Amino acid sequence: MKAQPCTAHLHRYRRDPAGTHPPLDFSGYASTVLRHPRESLIVLPQRLTELTGPVFGSDLVGPNDNDLTAQHCAEPIGQRIIVHGRLLDGDGKPIPKSLVEIWQANAGGRYRHDRDRWDSPLDPNFDGAGRTYTDDQGRYEFTTIKPGAYPWRNHHNAWRPAHIHFSLFGQAFAQRLVTQMYFPDDPLFFQDPLYNAVPEHARELLVSRFDYERTEPERALAFEFDIVLRGHAATPFENEDHDD
Repeated sequence: MKAQPCTAHLHRYRRDPAGTHPPLDFSGYASTVLRHPRESLIVLPQRLTELTGPVFGSDLVGPNDNDLTAQHCAEPIGQRIIVHGRLLDGDGKPIPKSLVEIWQANAGGRYRHDRDRWDSPLDPNFDGAGRTYTDDQGRYEFTTIKPGAYPWRNHHNAWRPAHIHFSLFGQAFAQRLVTQMYFPDDPLFFQDPLYNAVPEHARELLVSRFDYERTEPERALAFEFDIVLRGHAATPFENEDHDD
């Protein structure tokens, strides 16, 4: 089922302009050959069930869920950062009370995942996952550790640039969208097929902005990353299809 915008209950679903999102099949990203759809997708109409439930209650978010540096008895290793921004619809209006989830590698580029075989050490004080709700103005904020680059064997000398995965929810599971946030001036952009699969004019929408004003003295650097769900300024998403 195709992901629908978080504002689907307010107006009819509108497709983004062609060239907004990366293709589902990209020759430079080897695994897309194995997992992209080989037949035309069938658009399923959303009925009342998909638009109204299940909903996410406030009990899903714990007191330290948006602070990935405070989830254990000691702090994780690495450069502490603040990642903040706004979740906006295609008209630039804030989307309040929406669940935002992130997951990422640790400072050494290692995920806490059984299938991660990169020999960088795990950090016992860093799980690499967090969640929060947007406030009434659509703002969200996480405190975390800047992730490291890691090798991934997609091509010769392949390294993923530092990045954080974002998952956005609307009023129901069927409205989930997934994207990635990168950091400014990363030297690995040139050889990363995920980044380069995004149309060139839209790549900058995936790159956060260093925010000196929000940087906290002797504690954390800050990066701003606004996420736009629809329209010409839409953030490119991984689970979109715009070939038809």
